[in-house]
Amino acid sequence: MSVLIFIETADNHIKKASLEAICYGAKLAEKNGTVAEGIILGAVQDNLAGLGQYGLKKIHQVNQTLLQTFDAQVYAKIIAQAAAGTGADTVILSNTITGKTLAPRLSVRLKAGLVSGAVALPETENGFTVRKNVFSGKAWAAVRVNTPVKIITLNPNAYPVSTSEGLAEVVPMDAVVEAGRIKTLQVQKASGEVPLTEAEIVVSAGRGMKGPEHWGIVEELAQSLHAATACSRPVADAHWRPHHEHVGQTGFAIAPNLYIAIGISGAIQHLAGVNRSKVIVVINKDPEAPFFKAADYGIVGDAFEVVPKMTAAIKKLRGTA
Repeated sequence: MSVLIFIETADNHIKKASLEAICYGAKLAEKNGTVAEGIILGAVQDNLAGLGQYGLKKIHQVNQTLLQTFDAQVYAKIIAQAAAGTGADTVILSNTITGKTLAPRLSVRLKAGLVSGAVALPETENGFTVRKNVFSGKAWAAVRVNTPVKIITLNPNAYPVSTSEGLAEVVPMDAVVEAGRIKTLQVQKASGEVPLTEAEIVVSAGRGMKGPEHWGIVEELAQSLHAATACSRPVADAHWRPHHEHVGQTGFAIAPNLYIAIGISGAIQHLAGVNRSKVIVVINKDPEAPFFKAADYGIVGDAFEVVPKMTAAIKKLRGTA
């Protein structure tokens, strides 16, 4: 028996969310007295053997040209073959768009129970129970899985990355890769210094910025913190910012270590997408803004005065002023 972790890549590099999934899967394998193995599809520029420092013992790689473009049906078929071949009783994926697309397909192929959006290691002393968010993060649920094979998707930033010494054995996997029924005509990638869903710090702004021409102070603050930028839905709908920066119930759900909200009132739909943030800082000139009730720290003041001063203080602290 083993724990199999799907290693997700972007631009031929391993995603941070996958490192979290590897550490999570390795800890579960250690807890169960089994081993953690990985499955990676396509070419990658990173040192795969080095993933042993995160707890992997073996990595199965299928490196074929057809796999360079993601196809959920093709990927799910190969991962299911790897799970069967390794005797995996648990398959771990990141709860990213890719993971959310693959997990249900794997569940059907492997006749496995699925828990999406896990936030903690399973309790295995009395059965197999996984904790996850429900009701847009307003509550927790303990989901019991009784199938022989289990599938878990782990929320990004829900489990810490830790390292130790060790190298993983990288072995080519013999798999028949067939062209999928879906043909990709074009891929448009979001630009930005830090991917929003993987960012540990996010600086977000709303209609309080009064227009796209004022977004420079938001971007400067984000750059000083090496953070990703985000926005509320009205801002994206008004085309002040691109839709891939929209966070909230109808946008991306994120869980950074620090979320700074500037000029955002804090409607329940927005909170649903950011309430898993470990620390929330709100900057708003309206002391009655609902967001202050969810904030760990709040600044009542004009964003056009507060944000530049905050940026200057951060730059001075980091010696980059």
